[in-house]
Amino acid sequence: MYRFFVEQSQIGEETITITGEDVNHIKNVLRMKVGETILVSDGEDREYICKISDFSNDEVQAKIEDINGETRELPIEVTLFQALPKGDKMETIIQKMVELGACEIAPVSTKRCIVKLDAKKAESKVRRWNAIAESAAKQSKRGIIPKVLMPVSFAQALDRAKDMDMVLIPYEEAENMSVTREVFSEIKPGMKIGIFIGPEGGFAESEVEEAKKIGARAITLGRRILRTETAGMATMSVLMYLMEE
Repeated sequence: MYRFFVEQSQIGEETITITGEDVNHIKNVLRMKVGETILVSDGEDREYICKISDFSNDEVQAKIEDINGETRELPIEVTLFQALPKGDKMETIIQKMVELGACEIAPVSTKRCIVKLDAKKAESKVRRWNAIAESAAKQSKRGIIPKVLMPVSFAQALDRAKDMDMVLIPYEEAENMSVTREVFSEIKPGMKIGIFIGPEGGFAESEVEEAKKIGARAITLGRRILRTETAGMATMSVLMYLMEE
């Protein structure tokens, strides 16, 4: 069943009005007809089961049949602080992290980042990244659309993360998996979690020390060195396994 997102203002007592690019997608790409059933989300984890009732040039009307109360979201809020990777790796990272349950993604410029984005390039990239996040949210039937923020410096990322309940920083120099298991065991429903992932060359030691000053916990993901596009997904997969109800 296809899923679409709308603003609260588009939701009436009995009918939801779909506008924008989704209208063309419903009419001309999917070629849906009156009477077909769709899922509509308000972006705040409420899901409506609807039947298409009418078409116009720029709107699709959908009659509300039922409201799903069961959430598809994890009981924790996870923000990924991802160091800017080379090529199109960020697109894959965003897609997969949204599928796994991340709520927010903050691209970060670190000492060993090769990629440098000026303001114009950053705005263009972030627009595309948010489109990828929305598509991934639809595909995975998320109740919200995770946001991709404008790139920030490492110091700005730490400032944003300092008030979170726990900050994890997978680090190749970290040892002792038993410590990592103990850290994960401390995570409880309702917590806000930050995950810091370094670039291809990893975090500088000084950056890890700065992160520890705000309470970040350095963890190991095993004896193998993971790529930057793999490490966040591995960490998120563990959190999903532990927290999924």
